[in-house]
Amino acid sequence: MDATQRITRRGMLKGSAVAAAATALPNVPVSAQEGRPNADRLWYRQPAEKWVEALPVGNGRIGAMVFGGLDHERLQLNEDTLWSGSPYNPVNPDALAALPEVRRLVFEGKLAEAQKLANAKLMAKPLVQMMYQTVGDLFIDLPGVNPDYSRDFERALDLDAAVATTRFTTLSGRYERRVVASPTYQVIALRQTTTKPGSLDCDVTFRSPHAASLTIEGDTLILSGSNSSQDGIAGRLRFEARVRVLSEGGTRETRVGGIGIKGADSLTLLIAIATSYRSFNDVGGDPAAVTRAQIDKASAAGFDAIAADAASENRRLYREVKLDLGHTDAANKPTDERIMQSETSDDPALAALYFNYGRYLLISSSRPGSQAANLQGIWNDRVRPPWGSKYTININTEMNYWPAESTALAECTEPLISLVRTLAESGARTAREMYGARGWVAHHNTDLWRATAPIDGASWGLWPTGGAWLCLHLWDRWDYGRDKAYLASIYPLMRGAAEFFLDVLQQDPKSGYLVTNPSISPENEHHKGVSVCAGPAMDMQILRDLFDNVAAAARILGKDAAFVAQVQAARARLAPDKVGAQGQLQEWMEDWDGGAPEQNHRHVSHLYGLYPSHQINPDDTPALAAAAKRTLEIRGDEATGWATAWRINLWARLRDGDHAHAILKFLLGPERTYPNMFDAHPPFQIDGNFGGTAAIVEMLVQNRGEEIHLLPALPSAWPTGSVTGLRTRGACSVDLNWKDGALAAATITSAIAGSRTVRLGDRRATVRLRPGRPVRLNIAAFK
Repeated sequence: MDATQRITRRGMLKGSAVAAAATALPNVPVSAQEGRPNADRLWYRQPAEKWVEALPVGNGRIGAMVFGGLDHERLQLNEDTLWSGSPYNPVNPDALAALPEVRRLVFEGKLAEAQKLANAKLMAKPLVQMMYQTVGDLFIDLPGVNPDYSRDFERALDLDAAVATTRFTTLSGRYERRVVASPTYQVIALRQTTTKPGSLDCDVTFRSPHAASLTIEGDTLILSGSNSSQDGIAGRLRFEARVRVLSEGGTRETRVGGIGIKGADSLTLLIAIATSYRSFNDVGGDPAAVTRAQIDKASAAGFDAIAADAASENRRLYREVKLDLGHTDAANKPTDERIMQSETSDDPALAALYFNYGRYLLISSSRPGSQAANLQGIWNDRVRPPWGSKYTININTEMNYWPAESTALAECTEPLISLVRTLAESGARTAREMYGARGWVAHHNTDLWRATAPIDGASWGLWPTGGAWLCLHLWDRWDYGRDKAYLASIYPLMRGAAEFFLDVLQQDPKSGYLVTNPSISPENEHHKGVSVCAGPAMDMQILRDLFDNVAAAARILGKDAAFVAQVQAARARLAPDKVGAQGQLQEWMEDWDGGAPEQNHRHVSHLYGLYPSHQINPDDTPALAAAAKRTLEIRGDEATGWATAWRINLWARLRDGDHAHAILKFLLGPERTYPNMFDAHPPFQIDGNFGGTAAIVEMLVQNRGEEIHLLPALPSAWPTGSVTGLRTRGACSVDLNWKDGALAAATITSAIAGSRTVRLGDRRATVRLRPGRPVRLNIAAFK
């Protein structure tokens, strides 16, 4: 196309206006309509300079970090299947033969020798897994904008409408830029407008760290490339990022490295990204065909229809829950200022915003058909991110999904369930080749290629219960939804995980209990330089849940009675929780806790039984609950971002709302929350956002079995508030409001018939539920 060819896509842009009239939703934020300023909105008075100041948009599969510049906009782009490497089998061929000797050394107490042999013979080859990677950056330069003569700048993220907006005024007029990510059209779309017709000049360019080439076909930039090799694993993925540059009015110029627009009224960019990934063992897809089809479909729709879809698809999930914890003048300030002042200010609405943001992030990073949310959700600006931005399944991946069921985002668990289905396939190979066992196993990490062998070193990776923990999420999806067809579909996965442990559990020669050997208590040393052991408390707790849940599933489905008997017999022989000399819950079978090198270790793995499990609680196991409390006191309140969030949940389960809230204040402060509200490990890990969201739920509603506990850990900092739409087990929905620290009213609605015990403090009320028929309770209902 000639360098100054006139743009002739006015028909497409007119179509956008028609679509907007038919489908657009109101632009007024829900929070403004309801008198809650900024309840669903992050906003700032300046552009982002750092990545952790930029604002995220995503449709589950692709995402962008929007910097909101004046004359220079940057969209950092991701696609959730762009990882290094290709399908591979990392199982160490020496592992199976060496395993008996490692076990012997462990049982003889020669733990340093056992760990040395494990490092030499049991660990994966390569010793690391593949990495999640950025696609690159799209830049939009506006040479006609002089930042020195700008005013009224505002950069914002609307959590309800799922749109990042930048607005400012210059001598030449008012500028507005909106960025959305559409689940239906599978594109990221940007719209740049100005109030002065014919004044918009811009340059659009791409930059990628990968081996890639840029071609220009008319109005479209096409970045085609391949992923990188890593640690001996060849890069075999191909990817394509396609950007269509559309303007109303003006001329287009093809330039070196990009496309220029001169004299336009407005600009629209449509961005599609895909790789050749089909599954963990198939990289034969056609990303060019995929992106071409997505761009063509989006072009026919226009920006307004795309933005309306992004808003409606987000609101369909986001508006299921609404939280109000109170409001002070602090809520009127920009978000970064609120975070900086949060530990000393009275700003209960900041916790509600954090809760809302956590739900927005899960909606944006985990939707049906996408990959599961990884260590950074879907947002990553590096080719070698911290910890590879993988799936760390000894806490972090699970924490990503802690708020999913309770905050009405069950749909967002589909990618996690799909991950477990494929993990069971690759994990069966690891079980067979490494352990000589049936079923399937996954250790402490996995990646896009579903690697399941232990990595990093025995002190971190020789932990065989990662897959078993993920099975708790499979069960929770059943328990919250009570869909028997779903239960039948995931039962083989749970059975396979249980079969593995039936085969590999070893009898401890001292106690006679069944234990895992070899294993570790995640990432913690019991003696300096030594982590390998037998039967750590966390393993036993996870296996009690796995065995209980798979047996319950079999009974519900009316099958496998002999298998259930085996599981129950093994469950009865698992090593029990124990209280140590410090009054603490023991992390290991031996009371090594007091001498462990790191007394304030970030992991509190042996408290899995308190949260997310319900094995330990103040009612049924008061001695163990007291020991768990002592462990928390020893470990301390302040830890890494995700570990801080876990501690809030644990204190909430102990029903100490003020202690939980004090830790939440630290989590929301600048040491653990970046200006864009991303969790600071540091560096960024998204799990802390999700763990904090789940913790707020635990302070307001807890649920075990058929009992719903209202306001179990309400802090004095939230004396008056309300929440609607929280979910509990048994397909129930809970609305409640409280005033002056006491329940005012609650409504329980169930999708299925049944009875529930609703608890308020030590008082209880029994409610009989019929599908779709709300039951309202006030304080007088509790006896």
